[in-house]
Amino acid sequence: MESSPSGKHPKLLNRPPLVLIGPPRLGNQNLRPKLTSHQNANLRETRGRNLETEREMASDAAAAVEVTTSADAPPATVDAAAKLPHKVERKWSFWCDNPSKPKQQGAAWGSSLRKLYTFDTVEEFWSLYDQIFRPSKLVINADFHLFKAGIEPKWEDPECAGGGKWTVTSNRKANLDNMWLETLMALIGEQFDEADEICGVVASVRQRQDKISLWTKTATNEAAQMSIGRKWKEILDVTDKISYSFHDDSKRERSAKNRYSV
Repeated sequence: MESSPSGKHPKLLNRPPLVLIGPPRLGNQNLRPKLTSHQNANLRETRGRNLETEREMASDAAAAVEVTTSADAPPATVDAAAKLPHKVERKWSFWCDNPSKPKQQGAAWGSSLRKLYTFDTVEEFWSLYDQIFRPSKLVINADFHLFKAGIEPKWEDPECAGGGKWTVTSNRKANLDNMWLETLMALIGEQFDEADEICGVVASVRQRQDKISLWTKTATNEAAQMSIGRKWKEILDVTDKISYSFHDDSKRERSAKNRYSV
């Protein structure tokens, strides 16, 4: 997988408190965003800005609020307005499930699932990505989720109940982090033609083999699922076959059979 020039992601100023899994993780990323539209280009633009630049942007934006009240606002105000946060197509939520933590006796499945933060701008995304552990840093049996706002990463959620998932496995932690980030950017950047069919993505850290699963809404819509699977395989740049299983099968069997593959 090719890599892009490294650079620190922007950090938001005055953002709400975050529920973190561990201490902030800051540093350069050696990952390649796949950009196919103007909106996706915003991901690449904002990724290279450092903290000092972000402070200047915030200052300029605050000044713009005051200056633009005048009809004779100088041209510099237009530049400041261009630096305001870049909205993404829809809101997304990060979730984490850490079953290694002590539970009360008789606790139901999913009782350790927690929603961490909901965002709707490119800048918020990079700030959250920098401050929350990469999947490779999670404890064994923990899961990270990114789902559309309003959808819970559970089979029982109405949007997920009739769906299924594409799954890719990884034996290397570095690959897990790369695939996670590539998938996040593809979802946020609306790179899938059947974006309305997608519920979210789950990164699962396991003892023997990690995996990433892309959850979709209508498992019986084979044409849509095959299109999503082919696109995801292209985004991840994997050559091995990937498979799709129905949630209904997973509920009945521990090892659900594969319904589709690409």
